[in-house]
Amino acid sequence: MAFLRPGAREPGEPDEDASPPAESPRPPFDPFDPNPDKRYEVKADDLLRPFLEPGSAGLLRWRKQASNAPIVQVEDAYITGRLELRAAELQYLFRFERCRFENPPDVREATILGLVFRKCWLPGLKARNLRSRNDVRLIRSVVEVELGGRADNETTVRRANDRDRGVPDAAINLTDAVIEGSVVLTRTRIEHPRGKAIQADRLVVTGAFLAYRLEAHGEVRIPGMRAGGNVNFSGASLRNPDGFALNGNGLQIGGSLLCEVDTFGRAGDGRRFSAKGVVYLPSATVESDIVLRGAKLEVNQDGPIVVDAWRTSDPYVDPRPALIADRVKVSGNVEVSDSFVATGTLRMVNARIGGSLRLAGAHLRIPRGAAEPYYDRVLHLDGSSINGDVQATGLRAEGQVRMADVEIGGNLLAWNVKLLHAERDVVSARRSRIAGNLLLTDSTVAGTLRLQGVDVGGSIELFGTQLSSPAVAKSSSFSVDLRTVQVGRDIMLTANADRGFWAEGGVNMDGATVKRRVSITGATLHSTHQHQIALDASDVSADEFLLNPTSPPDGRVMLRRAHCASLADNEHFWQARDGIELEEFRYDALTEPISLRADDVVERRIVLLSNAMDGYRPGPYDQLAAMLRASGNEEHAATVLFKKQQFRYDSLARGYRTLGPAVRLWSLLQRWMVGYGYRSVRALGWLLVLLVAGSLWFWLRPDNCAGVPDLQRITETRCAVNADDTGLDWNPVLYTVDLLVPIVDFGNKGRWYMSGMDKWVATGFTATGWILATTVAAGVTRMLRRN
Repeated sequence: MAFLRPGAREPGEPDEDASPPAESPRPPFDPFDPNPDKRYEVKADDLLRPFLEPGSAGLLRWRKQASNAPIVQVEDAYITGRLELRAAELQYLFRFERCRFENPPDVREATILGLVFRKCWLPGLKARNLRSRNDVRLIRSVVEVELGGRADNETTVRRANDRDRGVPDAAINLTDAVIEGSVVLTRTRIEHPRGKAIQADRLVVTGAFLAYRLEAHGEVRIPGMRAGGNVNFSGASLRNPDGFALNGNGLQIGGSLLCEVDTFGRAGDGRRFSAKGVVYLPSATVESDIVLRGAKLEVNQDGPIVVDAWRTSDPYVDPRPALIADRVKVSGNVEVSDSFVATGTLRMVNARIGGSLRLAGAHLRIPRGAAEPYYDRVLHLDGSSINGDVQATGLRAEGQVRMADVEIGGNLLAWNVKLLHAERDVVSARRSRIAGNLLLTDSTVAGTLRLQGVDVGGSIELFGTQLSSPAVAKSSSFSVDLRTVQVGRDIMLTANADRGFWAEGGVNMDGATVKRRVSITGATLHSTHQHQIALDASDVSADEFLLNPTSPPDGRVMLRRAHCASLADNEHFWQARDGIELEEFRYDALTEPISLRADDVVERRIVLLSNAMDGYRPGPYDQLAAMLRASGNEEHAATVLFKKQQFRYDSLARGYRTLGPAVRLWSLLQRWMVGYGYRSVRALGWLLVLLVAGSLWFWLRPDNCAGVPDLQRITETRCAVNADDTGLDWNPVLYTVDLLVPIVDFGNKGRWYMSGMDKWVATGFTATGWILATTVAAGVTRMLRRN
């Protein structure tokens, strides 16, 4: 090992003074002191002299030195001049400890065994196209580019002046370098006020890229970098508020990308990863996980939009992103969780995640002043594919969560979350597909939960979730939008043990297809002034409806063309403030069947049905009757149809102002006499009563044969029409029967002569007989058809 200290002789150097004076004690060398002790000064040329061939004027390309010590170690030195190793080929590992450099070391295009700076201060490091057989390390060091000169206001002017003064664009430049080991930047501080802290485009690292607790002021630029192991920024602090804090476009990582809390060291000394500026990772490929647990990402809230090119009205552009990872491919999980904080958009459009996306305990918000349309997304996942779960327990999002056309191979699990985006869409997940369940329970939501067209293999469950401040647009101002969703099991908008489901703007599930049940048990539904609809379940198809809200819906309920096999409801549901639209609503059975003796239950249901509708509608009564008849409850079905006719005539009477009284009278007669045709026994009773009355009438009435020849008088009381009927006996009972029974002729009513009042009575009995006998026949026909 070549071990050099200031004042030490090189090997083979003659001893000029056999008895040198004793050295005065020197204070420890502080490499971070801007005024270093001159006694520690070492010229770069002297440091490199062992590598110069005799008589040469400069550094040649050495392939192998005669020394057996491949490590060159320098400690406690202030290295002046220029340390030039450009294009050198040296089989040495250079190790500097507690050193300060006057000028940036230059190892561009060099081939060396390795390079280590420990507790050093450097004004920069030029390592473009470096080839290192081992690690390149900067540990607990400071790399600080000193600008000097005049401070200008315009960015372009400042950068031009920097170039004129020879100020490098990057404090550390590792562009196109190949490191056959790891790059270690642990606890190093890098500052470049007007440039890049690190520029490592297309850097190849066979090992890991380790930057624990790195402090970088300026862009950390590593696009196209290939790392065989992990890329670890845990505990790092990256600052570039007006641009990219970390630029990893096209990054390829064989392990994990770790940007989390660094807990190494004393207990409680954990330090989170933080970035002020954009973390830019589009088209990155990570073979394991992306971990940002406990990280803090922030864009400049008070400054201009990050990139001028993003000043656009394009609704798919996020002008203030904290993270951009479009088209990223991750074989494992993406963990943005555990007290993670982001001020700005997390954008992962068209991403491919092989594992799960974890957002548990994260806090996402948008910068101040980002209230322009579409500029308010805190999470943007459009078109992404996630093979595992989306876990969002305890998430707090102050802005829109947009995940349209997303495919989730597992579940979307979110409980105890706060989603806040008042009067706008707080979640927009149109046309997304979830193989498992969508659980958003015990949560607080301000804004519209828009799940239109979502395909869920399991259930949509919103137990105990409370939604307020829906979107203000008239066509989409519901709190929950479940239009045309397809659900493999249940939609549960229900209360749990501690709190109820509450929707200030109502629920719209028009056209939803649900394999099992739709439940609003314990729910409280309101409506907005834009649509006045508390629940729109039109065209919904499900096996079971559980319509048991905790209070009457504050608005209108739409069940047009909905269908379920089983219906469970309560009185609160039927007492919706603005009524219920029930046209073509079909249900095959009630969850609690109506017994044959429960007349009061049927009467109460009829009253609720009548009060719920705005005016007379025949369909709901026919549906209720059909359901009762299908369950074998014919008597109660007849009761429903009886009431239907009564309400029908009442409606007609209100419609006909002039003929209204006549319609009411006709309705009263039908209801009293034959029960609108649904009381066959009553019609048969009336026939018997009329038979007795007619028999008495024609028995007690005197004959009236004035003008009839004497030969036609058959009896003392009645006259025959034909003289040939001389053997006919008069029987008032048989005559009345013949009048009352239509169609069938017993041979009496056409043979006897009636005049005066008898003629009118006979005609009345004939007409009444037609009505009553037809009613009886209809009842018998229904009975035979049922049997």
